Amino acid sequence: MPKGRPREFDTEKALDAALLLFWRHGYEGTSLAALTGSMGINMPSLYAAFGNKEMLFRKALDRYIQKPASYLPKALKEPTARGAAEKLLSGAIDMVMHKGHPDGCLLVQGALASGPVAESVRMELNRRRAAAESAVRRRFERAIAEADLPASVDPARLARYVVTVIWGLSVQAAGGATRAQLKEVAELAMQSWPE
Repeated sequence: MPKGRPREFDTEKALDAALLLFWRHGYEGTSLAALTGSMGINMPSLYAAFGNKEMLFRKALDRYIQKPASYLPKALKEPTARGAAEKLLSGAIDMVMHKGHPDGCLLVQGALASGPVAESVRMELNRRRAAAESAVRRRFERAIAEADLPASVDPARLARYVVTVIWGLSVQAAGGATRAQLKEVAELAMQSWPE
C-alpha cells in the first residue's frame, strides 16, 4: 500500500506555535487562520497532523503541562510540604513572568471568556486544574502521614488555598503585576502556613 506524502513541516515546532497562540488569545480567540499562519501550515495539514481545532488545543495543553507548567510536579518532590508550597509559588511566578511566554496561565486564561460553543474546552480546563489541585492535596496528605504537617490540617483545604493563590498570581500577571508584586503575594501567602 503506498504511503502518503511525508510531512513538510516540523510538528513539534508547529505545536509550540499553536501553544503560544492559544496561550495568548484563549481557545475561542484563536482562529484557524491564525493557527495555520502561526504554525506555517495549510488547513489540510493541520487536520491531517492534529485533527480539528479542539484536538489541537488538547495537544497544546499536554505540551503546556510537560514544558512551561512542569514546575508543578517538580515542586511536589520537595522533601517538605512547606518547601513544596514555596516551590509551587516561585515556579508559578517564574512561569508567568518568563519573557518568552504570554502573561498568565493557559489553564486559567484559556477559557475565561468562553461561550457555549467552547463548553467542552472549558470543562477540559476545569478538569486539568482539578487534577493539579488533587496532586497538591495528595502531597499534603503524605506530609500529614509523615508528621511534616500537623494532623489537624485539612489537606484538601490547604491544597485549594495554594492553587487558588497560584491561579490568582496568573491573573495578576496577565493584568500587568510585576515580579516583585507577585513575590509579595507569595510571601504573604506563606505567612499563613500551618506550623
